[in-house]
Amino acid sequence: MSLRVTKIGDWSLARRLLSGASRRIKDAIDKAVLQEAQFFRTKIVEGLREGAPGGQALAPLAPTTLAIRRFRGFKGTKPLIVHGDLRNSIAVVKEGDGVFVGVLRTAKAKSGQSLANVAAVHEFGSRAIAVKLTPKARRFLHAAFRSAGIDAPAGDRPSKGIAVIKIPARPFLRPVFEKHGKPEEVSRRFLDRVAKLLGGDFGS
Repeated sequence: MSLRVTKIGDWSLARRLLSGASRRIKDAIDKAVLQEAQFFRTKIVEGLREGAPGGQALAPLAPTTLAIRRFRGFKGTKPLIVHGDLRNSIAVVKEGDGVFVGVLRTAKAKSGQSLANVAAVHEFGSRAIAVKLTPKARRFLHAAFRSAGIDAPAGDRPSKGIAVIKIPARPFLRPVFEKHGKPEEVSRRFLDRVAKLLGGDFGS
């Protein structure tokens, strides 16, 4: 007994799609991962620019910090934004099958300062640090505070040659990942991107 099989549909198209399916799917996955990483980078930069990463407002700057900024000629009041070094250092780097999003250990400010250290201090805050001031630094602080019409806080004593510095936590990475990094949301965005990159050839 013999069976007669009739092919229905565009089999030439099916063969063409399947012949390169493995490579196309891998390329689509790689691109979708990079797109997701760029999505997070955009949200981090937006959070810094708006002063509210992930919708959580950053702690405002202390009056003394604002006084020093103004005395140096910078009138902005947003935390973490002065020259833009930290904001511009947010990088996306492919690492094997994954992608790194954040501040690289090699990132440097224009002054040569490690931006990875700066990022860590602002993300988690610092302990109280007593800094010995030079006479030049004391004169600068007195002039900055006087120009702003404020006195040095009780904890800071530039007249004694000692300043106590404690930087509060201003997380700019965690709030973004907490808001946009829920597994179900990441999965949905990723699958949507893969389907779009494949042009709907394997479903949507």
